Amino acid sequence: MTKLSDTQLVILSAAAQREDRNVLPLPGSLRGGAAAKVVGALLKRGLIAETATDSRAKADAALNRIWRNDEDGNAILLHITDAGLAAIGVEPESPDPAPKGADDAPNAKPPQNAPAAADPAPKARTTRTGTKQAKLIDMLRAEGGATIDEIVAETGWQPHTVRGAMSGALKKKLGLTITSEKVEGRDRAYMIAED
Repeated sequence: MTKLSDTQLVILSAAAQREDRNVLPLPGSLRGGAAAKVVGALLKRGLIAETATDSRAKADAALNRIWRNDEDGNAILLHITDAGLAAIGVEPESPDPAPKGADDAPNAKPPQNAPAAADPAPKARTTRTGTKQAKLIDMLRAEGGATIDEIVAETGWQPHTVRGAMSGALKKKLGLTITSEKVEGRDRAYMIAED
């Protein structure tokens, strides 16, 4: 399993939840040199990739949708790769499709490993076995569910990452219904509601 910082987890999780897989916008507190350092590390590890566009829109820190401009002035976007999805325990829907791009950069060129045409039929996301996400799902399906502290102890994630995974990856992407209840003598327990 790839070791990621909390900031990298937040960035990759947010990108995985976006339909276009765009890494931007970055969290509001991440700017300037810190943003360049985190993005550079993710690029170097192949967890995100740059995508050139035909748009001449300028990178704008206020909009935070275009990463930079190349030497010809074309906008460069960032998108999460299949390796980035795998690093956070999300099974890719299909090989890295071309991101749709920012509103002001709609003509994104597909990355080199993208198929020529995207499959129009959406595929259900699944979770690989042995990942932290799979472990989280197992814990939430267990009798009595699991508390945030129990999940933190089992996965090594921070509490905010656990909450983000439940609301983002499990609810939004996998369509699972997460419920919670206060159990006497125990913190609030979270569980997956079985239909």
